[in-house]
Amino acid sequence: MVNTKAMACLALSAMLAACSGGSQGEADTSTQADASAPTASAGPPAATDMSTLDGTIFANFTGNAANGKLVFAQCRTCHVTDAGVNKIGPSLHNIVGRTAGTVPGYTYSAANAGAGFVWTKEKLFQYLEKPQRVMPQTKMIFAGLPDAQKRADLIAYLETPS
Repeated sequence: MVNTKAMACLALSAMLAACSGGSQGEADTSTQADASAPTASAGPPAATDMSTLDGTIFANFTGNAANGKLVFAQCRTCHVTDAGVNKIGPSLHNIVGRTAGTVPGYTYSAANAGAGFVWTKEKLFQYLEKPQRVMPQTKMIFAGLPDAQKRADLIAYLETPS
């Protein structure tokens, strides 16, 4: 039994490292962003609020799908872009324009299922910066992408994965 628990902890640690990209520099940036984050009592941003912690806006970036494919490598532990294929996380096929929490066959957290917004490019840009800020209590274990250009690149890839 102890070995099973140790194996589960090791597996969880590996998944967390994969999702965070394992980069110490990114972790430091994320920690700095936390200092300016709204308090927990403030709740998540409204569905129409696209503000980011770093003050950037999606419209100021041009995403590069080829670079986004490289960024997506850290997402592959949990997600794929194939239609109808769910892994630890839901398929991200056609995510842009889809209502949050609606992929058939995937069991979402109550937070995601009840989010009530559409995944626009702008909302994805905000969410990918720090998912727990936009959707508190999501079951997605991912610290976020503090680099705005990487977020824009990832969104460009998700629009037309190949």
